[in-house]
Amino acid sequence: MRTTVPARVGVTLALASVFSACVVAQEAPTPQSLRARSLAANCAACHGTDGRAAAGASLPGLAGVPAPMLIEQMKAFKTGARTGTVMSQLAKGYSDAQIEQLAAWFAQAPTKAPRQ
Repeated sequence: MRTTVPARVGVTLALASVFSACVVAQEAPTPQSLRARSLAANCAACHGTDGRAAAGASLPGLAGVPAPMLIEQMKAFKTGARTGTVMSQLAKGYSDAQIEQLAAWFAQAPTKAPRQ
């Protein structure tokens, strides 16, 4: 069966509109989310990319951990109420607002890497 040029053009335009709608439907990152992701990148060396620790890692992943729990732990490191090898020093470098941004970002982060 042979299709005509106008039919192929119509199908091509329909597919193009579907794909462009999918691209537009993705939310553009906000300045706040970009700042939070930038802060979270500092944690990757120990806690894994995007907070997903490698299997068998000695340090926990942070992705998906509830924000209140992360805030509590970071503030405990910051004040010295909780001790750690480097976390006590690292936590002192973050303001309370930055800690809240980090916690919110990790809380919403997927615990599994997206498929590519």
